[in-house]
Amino acid sequence: MTTAFAIAGRRIGPGERPYIIAEMSGNHNGQFERAMAILEAAKEAGADALKLQTYTADTMTIDIDGPGFQIEGGLWNGRTLYNLYREAYTPWEWHAPLFKRGRQLGIAVFSSPFDFTAVDLLEKLDAPAYKIASFEIIDLPLIRRVARVGRPIIISTGMANLEEIREAVETAREAGARDIMLLHCVSGYPTPAVDANLPMIKLLAETFDVMVGLSDHTNDIGVAVAAVASGATVIEKHVILSRADGGPDAAFSAEPAELAALVRNTALAAEACSGGGFRRAPSEEANRAFRRSLYVVDDIPVGGVLNEMNMRAIRPGFGLAPKYYDQLLGKRVSRAVKRGTPVSWDLIG
Repeated sequence: MTTAFAIAGRRIGPGERPYIIAEMSGNHNGQFERAMAILEAAKEAGADALKLQTYTADTMTIDIDGPGFQIEGGLWNGRTLYNLYREAYTPWEWHAPLFKRGRQLGIAVFSSPFDFTAVDLLEKLDAPAYKIASFEIIDLPLIRRVARVGRPIIISTGMANLEEIREAVETAREAGARDIMLLHCVSGYPTPAVDANLPMIKLLAETFDVMVGLSDHTNDIGVAVAAVASGATVIEKHVILSRADGGPDAAFSAEPAELAALVRNTALAAEACSGGGFRRAPSEEANRAFRRSLYVVDDIPVGGVLNEMNMRAIRPGFGLAPKYYDQLLGKRVSRAVKRGTPVSWDLIG
């Protein structure tokens, strides 16, 4: 299994702190200053990366208001695909300054390309990784093109069946990709927690021999924390300065304080899931003294007999374990024993 790889020098894998990707998507609302502010807020919250989406309305679809091109139901009901993408896209001229600012701040910036021209742009910017969006997992030519760049490739699995995921992974491998990660994803916007299906994280890892993370579209951070406990090494979460600002993804995006809580709590979840097996934790050692053990609770003369009146299981825990109580009853002590003496084998030796 792929155990670890790095994005911009940050190691990702088992035993590492979860890698947190803040997805900006269209939450900049068409304002460059807001995009920069989201980048800086993501860094301040502790995210490891900011992810963009690199497309234009014309590289995504065509401008037509007809059957199939108008969204019916859900968060974007009544919008045409073209108008939605025209509103949400990140202008390509923003990419270079965002990448530059990310390097200055020490937060990775990379993107999801949606066609070959987007890959060309990201190559020029020396993107440290590439993300294949869930809706593009069936675009095998795009995956092949991205894989040939030779950078880590992260593939979201939303809506894909087993065979489609297999085709995507095999295509990436055959094109030369070595560092491949799958993000379990439910492409519901937002996703109810009951639909999260976190057991898929382990199943994907076992089936495709890759690291697996979660692309989370729920309205809280609890599912992301649970995902880390289920083995996720990466969490991707949409981020916004304020949901009150509105925008195409506002309803399921985390505000900076929530993103910071996600960073903190997923790290705690990873720590809590480390180790394994029966062992006494270092934090428990000092409390061993407060377990019960056998003590003499009344003075006993030389040759006296241990009995129910002069021996009890009490705290602290410096005597023999209570499991020896019945075995010790009736035994004679070899010396005088004062009240408050922990029982030991040498008392009857």
